[in-house]
Amino acid sequence: MKLSSPSLTTCLTALVSTLLAVATFAQTPTGQQPPAVNAAPAHEHEHHPTPTNLKVLPKDMTGEQVHDLMHKWEAALGTECSTCHAADPKNIGPNGKPRLNYADDSKPEKNTARLMYQMVEDINKNYVSKVENSGVPVTCGTCHRGHLDPQIYTPPKSEHDHDHDHDHTAPPAGGDKPTEQH
Repeated sequence: MKLSSPSLTTCLTALVSTLLAVATFAQTPTGQQPPAVNAAPAHEHEHHPTPTNLKVLPKDMTGEQVHDLMHKWEAALGTECSTCHAADPKNIGPNGKPRLNYADDSKPEKNTARLMYQMVEDINKNYVSKVENSGVPVTCGTCHRGHLDPQIYTPPKSEHDHDHDHDHTAPPAGGDKPTEQH
């Protein structure tokens, strides 16, 4: 597969979406009271309900743990909750907008995020952990670096300024051998 192929882009997009959707948790019921005018910022004392519909994350994760993980993934992927989580038009928040239904599986990006999460876990468990002194696990940010669709890295020519003693007619990885010219 070429690094710039549409199927790689689709796969990477799927990974990102799966990672965001892996941890889903229940939405607070519609009876939730809006914060008081002089209340501390919502994120400081916000209650995160017990997660439901966790399919790839550990079932014993708390709402706070899932929330923290989702925010790390948001930053790593340069996205927001609504990328994977569907709005519930029957559950309106104090701002007049529909709240997200974290347990809903209707968005394909959520299953993609789950798949990508499993891929990252597999890479760390079965590959990175077997490299002596590797020390640093793979994360969403390893490839995405803050972008939902990660850019293909092409090293600048200045980083490759030395001679090689190998056959320059050898095919690139996964490619056909170039035809010889006479």
